[in-house]
Amino acid sequence: MMSDSVIHRPARRLWLLLAATLALPGSALARELGSVTFAPCTLSSTASADAVEAQCGTLPVPENRADPQGRHIDLAIAWVPAREEALPDPVFMLAGGPGQSAREGYPQLADAFRDTNKRHHIILLDQRGTGASHPLICKNAQGESAVMADGTQSPAAAAAFAEACRDELSERADLRYYSTTDAIQDLDAVRAAIGAEQINLVGISYGTRVAQHYAARYPAQTRTVLLDSAVPNDLILGSEHARNLEDSLAQQFARCKDLPACVEAFGNPREQLNTVLQLARDESPMVRFRNAVSGDWQNERLTEDRLVTLVRLFAYAPMVAAMLPMTLHDAAHGQPESLMALSQMIGSQLSEQIMHGMQLSVMCTEDAQGLTVNADDQDTLLGTALVDFLKAQCAVWPRGELPDAFHTPLHSDLPILLLAGEFDPVTPVRYGEQIVKRLNNGRLLVLRGQGHNVIPAGCMPKLMARFIDSADVKGLDADCLDTLSYAPPFTGYYGWEP
Repeated sequence: MMSDSVIHRPARRLWLLLAATLALPGSALARELGSVTFAPCTLSSTASADAVEAQCGTLPVPENRADPQGRHIDLAIAWVPAREEALPDPVFMLAGGPGQSAREGYPQLADAFRDTNKRHHIILLDQRGTGASHPLICKNAQGESAVMADGTQSPAAAAAFAEACRDELSERADLRYYSTTDAIQDLDAVRAAIGAEQINLVGISYGTRVAQHYAARYPAQTRTVLLDSAVPNDLILGSEHARNLEDSLAQQFARCKDLPACVEAFGNPREQLNTVLQLARDESPMVRFRNAVSGDWQNERLTEDRLVTLVRLFAYAPMVAAMLPMTLHDAAHGQPESLMALSQMIGSQLSEQIMHGMQLSVMCTEDAQGLTVNADDQDTLLGTALVDFLKAQCAVWPRGELPDAFHTPLHSDLPILLLAGEFDPVTPVRYGEQIVKRLNNGRLLVLRGQGHNVIPAGCMPKLMARFIDSADVKGLDADCLDTLSYAPPFTGYYGWEP
């Protein structure tokens, strides 16, 4: 029997040909915003089935601004037009990572921006080195972009991976010019090109670093700033990941301890995690499981890296982390199939979302010199692996120039709203507290029971729209966030206890 995809291939080819024709320069469907020409496009993501209709265009900029006659790169821009008459100050969403594409990340967050998009254009700029903006992608022999693919590599292997990627990418890119400092100049070039005197910034995770540096360098061009899961400027990225994850897991596992049904069914989640971790280290057993996407059977080893990756990424979203006590219990009692399937699915999605070359250009320029191994991290789930690997890779990766004041905390009079999830495993609440105390017109909202990237939670989309419309951070009524509740741990495959 032929599949639907086979049946519809001729129609799909016809549609793609038509779409390509309509998108040609001079097409009646082409639109201009400032001096940039846009054509209809559809934004999609490998991590989501959602899609967003938008307008797409490009802006050429010098790779090295000190050499304007040298190589130019095209910045990929998507414009989601306001649904009603647009106000003059568009909203730029700045993606995380570093290494994620704003255009690919937006479909998963489009509902959170719906109220904001009512009267504001949304502008999605793929930061140079990501998405379609001269992407810097590193792949290993298996086609994976993550160097720690199976938990067997050493720092020396990580360095060799980085060297090979460096040599390949250097044929078409000068890797010194893909840092945050370069990115904020691109951001202002796009602002000027689309004809906006001021813009609103919504930074997510690493995107909050970009937002803070833009606001510091271009305050007159910045109207409002929203920092979701914020990174302090003086933080060395990667230096506290191990400790932050431990703190988050302790908070989230405590939810199981407080629920009699969870304790009765699964015991102590941390003890179950330790059991599975020891199994992965000592035996690394081969597990037969179904691929969560294709449904095909496959055999792979349960390694320490696969376990750590799963637990860490689940911790980002407490609604998903509610599955951890059950999944860890099953794995600790001879049934690791669901753990492996989830790990395989998440790992493959992450591999496609992060442009590892761009990530190295950012972190090797901005953070590597300040990275040190913390002996206290040896006994954590994450250990010192991230620091060891990053230091090894940055030893062979080209570094750009870092401004002297790069790690100076932001001091600003701009209206700046910070959001923090109570259980965030990578940018904890204390980071928001650290930033806001230096802001004359700032405010921090802590969202109960939430993890990383919290603008979709509860009434936060409406609060974001109100803040951007009014630019009034102090007068924003955020009482509706009090209705946020905790996600109880799953006590069975049907979900949590009623």
